[in-house]
Amino acid sequence: MLPVDQIAWYEHGQAQHARWRSESGTPPPRRVVVAADDMRADDAYHLACEGTALLWRGDFQNARQLLNAMARRIDRPRRRRPRKPEPSPAVQAFHLHRQASAQRARALAMLLLPFDPGHVIPLRRAPDVRAACIEVYGPDDRPYVASLRELLGLIGAHEWRVKGVPIPALDRDRIHPHYGVFSPVRGEYVDLVAEAPLPPAKVAFDIGTGTGVLAAVLARRGVERIVATDHDPRALACARENIERLDVAKRVDVVQTNLFPDERAGLIVCNPPWVPAKPSSPLEHAIYDPGSRMLRGFLDGLADHLEPDGEGWLILSDLAEHLGLRTRDDLFAMFSSAGLQVAGKHDTKPTHPRAHDPDDPLHTARAAETTTLWRLRH
Repeated sequence: MLPVDQIAWYEHGQAQHARWRSESGTPPPRRVVVAADDMRADDAYHLACEGTALLWRGDFQNARQLLNAMARRIDRPRRRRPRKPEPSPAVQAFHLHRQASAQRARALAMLLLPFDPGHVIPLRRAPDVRAACIEVYGPDDRPYVASLRELLGLIGAHEWRVKGVPIPALDRDRIHPHYGVFSPVRGEYVDLVAEAPLPPAKVAFDIGTGTGVLAAVLARRGVERIVATDHDPRALACARENIERLDVAKRVDVVQTNLFPDERAGLIVCNPPWVPAKPSSPLEHAIYDPGSRMLRGFLDGLADHLEPDGEGWLILSDLAEHLGLRTRDDLFAMFSSAGLQVAGKHDTKPTHPRAHDPDDPLHTARAAETTTLWRLRH
């Protein structure tokens, strides 16, 4: 029996095996066949949907084209019989969307690549991916097999890390996100923190700092000291790099902890995941919060960490409300249970493309979405 981090297949009549790598924790496929440039897209699509992975031995660029062809087949609209109306159509649409997204991801992850020691891909026309792989996997002097789709994610993350994201609230200085750390491309929540009236606070906390963007905004606004917290090592490394790059390190301490540091502050800011559902990838942890654990943890601990007359700023999208996953009454019940009162709020409408895409499965909810900065006091 193979170890859990090994993948096995037959090639040239011989049993083969190699180390398996997956940042999302996906187990190695149980069935693997060798594929090359003569593999037809329809055959690849059917094999992947049946749970058979394809270990690629052909041209790298042909593998990318095959992956795109498989995606087109997965995304092809199918004729379906009309469904009977459901009691909660928004909830149903959300769960069907999540189910379809998970099935799509599983199928597209079935196209695999071999890697030689040092993150070298031994295929024709393969790019140099060593920098992107080292940023995520670290140095590696042994061969392994990984998904082409995951590799493309690593490459995309590397490009964003090099290029950065311009932030208007930072005078268009750039934030450089790392792999697995949510990029501040949805700038409306950053603008809310940049524009809301500051309480007279010398110390502020940025809970779940991620890239460090909100801590940097508070520093640029003149807060004397900010403690930026996170529990994810990648987020901590990302935040420290951005804080140094933006020249606010004298004002910002980046600390590894679960939610709050062991002190009080006059301002505590948190932008938790918006949707109470289970994440399926590292990046989705910034969007999905099972059981609203982080939201509840922040609210329940806020009063004990605020200075007298201090404020907690909760930045939260109401997308979950439009999806039928949480109600406004539920949110206010959390405030009341934590002994918190609403001192004010500031609203903004998201500008991301999916909010205006009528073909998006969740368009109705996204079009109605509002992001709010709730000013909370004890």
